[in-house]
Amino acid sequence: MAEAQPQGTGKAAGGRSAQLAHTGLRHGWTTGACATAASTAAYTALLSGEFPDPVTITLPKGQTPSFALAVEELDRDRGSAMAGVVKDAGDDPDVTHGALIRARVRRLAPGSGVVFKAGPGVGTVTRPGLPLEVGEPAVNPVPRQMMREHLTEVARRYGSGPGAAADVEVEISVDHGEEIARSTWNPRLGILGGLSILGTTGIVVPYSCSAWIDSIRRGVDVARAAGRTHVAGCTGSTSEKVAVALHHLPEDALLDMGDFAGAVLKYIRRHPVERLTICGGFAKLSKLAAGHLDLHSARSQVDKGFLAELARRGGADEALAGAVAEANTGLAALQLCAAAGVPLGDLVAATAREESLAVLRGAPVAVDVICIDRAGMVVGRAEPRGPGGAP
Repeated sequence: MAEAQPQGTGKAAGGRSAQLAHTGLRHGWTTGACATAASTAAYTALLSGEFPDPVTITLPKGQTPSFALAVEELDRDRGSAMAGVVKDAGDDPDVTHGALIRARVRRLAPGSGVVFKAGPGVGTVTRPGLPLEVGEPAVNPVPRQMMREHLTEVARRYGSGPGAAADVEVEISVDHGEEIARSTWNPRLGILGGLSILGTTGIVVPYSCSAWIDSIRRGVDVARAAGRTHVAGCTGSTSEKVAVALHHLPEDALLDMGDFAGAVLKYIRRHPVERLTICGGFAKLSKLAAGHLDLHSARSQVDKGFLAELARRGGADEALAGAVAEANTGLAALQLCAAAGVPLGDLVAATAREESLAVLRGAPVAVDVICIDRAGMVVGRAEPRGPGGAP
């Protein structure tokens, strides 16, 4: 369900866009906010004959952004209208940036309420463990609620007064969404056919990586719902292949952890599985061993002094420890120790395991750690250990 990775016709969305950040980076709008704007415009046109352009919506925290319409289509005789908004993700590297989010609203019989349908480019849920039932369109709960509230307000404004209800089918589609979804976690999570319509606040915060972290959480949920007792948090595709080769894990037991070790550990602390394997590059996992939960190079660095201390624990003399402390990279430090017979990779793995167990705070989870080099060779391992040192 993630939208976090580096993507129109007509006018750009969020015309007053998103100069909301305190950092100088532009905020953007979620697919859920865009779908709400598009559905509000379409239903307004269906009832009034005119598309509001721009269309203004109210987000869950009270902000009121305006969105220009990229496309519009009205067929009052058939009781339907369609409007589309181009997603502006601001300065976030979002795979759905520039995607055209369409909403087609059709009249239903009185008492039907608001019914959601997946149009082209929007996925359908096929596995349990997500916040939607199997068979439902992948339109998440908060965007659904936003649309219901806005459509009800439109019904009251242009319909029969304060007691009016919106009885409509809302079909959300995303141009090229099935293709874009291949760059997300959706296929692994069992969301097939396209993207998810996401967002809890309506706002995309640049580089917050909230979508990635949300995908980690949904990955844990799906694994647990499938009865998996062993999952692997991997920093990338190479480490994922190593975890699969060593542990023969199915796809739905693999968590694309990236740099977010803390997100994996904190969520599994609240939603335990019996065993967690952490697999990643030596340098990244040396940061975890040093107590960093965000492994991104912009937010944590390899601490060569820390590696030198680990090397001493492994039997390195002062000359070798000094060379490790002065090494250009973590990999260079590893190579120096390997040449001297000092198991720095195993020491990093064991220390990363202990740091992980500390974050888990006694949750009934056994942790093992695998360190690899850039070629995917295992350079350090720590066997499973649970709370209190239990194997």
